[in-house]
Amino acid sequence: MIKFSNNVSIPEQEIEFHAIRSQGAGGQNVNKVASAIHLRFDINNSSLPDFYKERLLALSDSRLTTDGILIIKAQTHRTQEKNKEDAIKRLINIVKDAVKVQKKRKKTRPSKASQQKRMDRKTKHGKTKQLRGKVDI
Repeated sequence: MIKFSNNVSIPEQEIEFHAIRSQGAGGQNVNKVASAIHLRFDINNSSLPDFYKERLLALSDSRLTTDGILIIKAQTHRTQEKNKEDAIKRLINIVKDAVKVQKKRKKTRPSKASQQKRMDRKTKHGKTKQLRGKVDI
């Protein structure tokens, strides 16, 4: 079971793992060992609550296909097990970030005193720069 919160979790059977060869320079093992992991998670057919599904499908993420499948490629580690753990952690982070509700921003206005201070600073700075100009003799 993969837990996203206290009351939301999914069974590992809903996630597909495929071992593939890692990209980049490797050495002697690179052409023999499939240490990278492709994690595929079908959002539409998952047991997640509808709110989670809606928020995930609304993401504008390149890892999300038009069919609603989230694909994560993990290849940073040398072993398949660590890459699998990394892919699961990244899936958990994506789901948690998608479900976070942003606070509404309160509009504020600068006070009269702060506006006056700003204008005074600008005037003082302008006078300082004016004093640096050419001197007429």
